[in-house]
Amino acid sequence: MRWNLLVRKTHSWGAILAALPVIVIISTGLLLQLKKQIAWVQPTEFEGTGTAPAISLDQVVRAASTVPSAEVRGWDDVRRVDVRPAKGVAKVWTQNGWEVQVDLGSARVLHSAYRRSDLIESIHDGTWFHEHAKLWLFFPAGLTLLVLWLTGMYLFALPVWMRKRRPPRPPVRRAA
Repeated sequence: MRWNLLVRKTHSWGAILAALPVIVIISTGLLLQLKKQIAWVQPTEFEGTGTAPAISLDQVVRAASTVPSAEVRGWDDVRRVDVRPAKGVAKVWTQNGWEVQVDLGSARVLHSAYRRSDLIESIHDGTWFHEHAKLWLFFPAGLTLLVLWLTGMYLFALPVWMRKRRPPRPPVRRAA
């Protein structure tokens, strides 16, 4: 099989095989790129009072428990706490996907909203579908995307390279 035909077939079939995982990766990646600009993806970050925490982590969790939709009854319901001293806020990420922002100076709840960025990220890397989908479906799709890029660049550059290798044409003489 000729090299150029092999490259074209690899490029065509690779695009078909990787189409579904790649569209998932691209669309979720675009959403993740805009997560700070779109509050639907990740809640807007509010600023609290002061820059040094004046309350304990237990007070932060107690404040988060005042938000009914967050369903926080104790530390078991908290996935993680992100403390931002410069902004005066602690973000409590709950097991059910909610984010509660608590003022580090007054223990007042500044904002609460559903946080979709973690869900979108798990769809992006394939772990939402199955723990093995990341390595057995999305990783090969990423490799296929790399091969598509390489073969596409080759197919793009080949005509340019061939034109430069061709000897120059002699000038055309016109009859007068």
